[in-house]
Amino acid sequence: MRFFRDVATIAHKDLRAELRTKEALNASIAFALVILVLFSFAFDPDPDEVHQFSGGFLWIVFSFAGALTLNRSLARELVNDCLDTLLASPVPAAAIFLGKVVANFALLAAVEIVALPVFGILYSVDLRAHLVELPLVLALGTWALSVIGTMFSALTVNLRLREVMLPTLVYPLLIPALIASMILTTDLIGGEPLGAGNSLWLKVLGLYDLVFTSLAMFFIDTVLVG
Repeated sequence: MRFFRDVATIAHKDLRAELRTKEALNASIAFALVILVLFSFAFDPDPDEVHQFSGGFLWIVFSFAGALTLNRSLARELVNDCLDTLLASPVPAAAIFLGKVVANFALLAAVEIVALPVFGILYSVDLRAHLVELPLVLALGTWALSVIGTMFSALTVNLRLREVMLPTLVYPLLIPALIASMILTTDLIGGEPLGAGNSLWLKVLGLYDLVFTSLAMFFIDTVLVG
């Protein structure tokens, strides 16, 4: 169980560091809220139209707002050579990576918790109908975003243009997970529960999380240590 204690330690360290300054968290929340407000005034859709694009719109907001958080995941460790010190510690690289994924997942979930009620109010959408199924889809989609984003944050941490390179690399690889998350979220907000009609997309999302989490943890030594 030492591995999971190390994961918890890294996640706790990152969350404390972020909550002290709230730089990435405040920027992500502000970005998400501004997009939600601007689009509500720009299009003023009726409830039927909202149900048709709600999933796609929400996940575009979440993924772009999340990039602001994911960019800081490894970048904050560059100050005073903290990343080199962390890699020289007895903590396995896989535990460092998974701890950062957990911390990023928590921060992205916080953005979603703030943004979803605002979306419901501005677009007259009742999100209470599927309080069990919708969080499940959000959790699976957010985990995919956290894993891929953290992995490529490690790959681009030493690049001068990492703020540009990270989204460029992350979003194409996230296409299967984002499509599945968008379809499932649209179905749930539109009143269609998880079932035979969309179970394939739920399996795609779950399998994506499993495969890419395993691959990331397998290759993280090469990415971080070289």
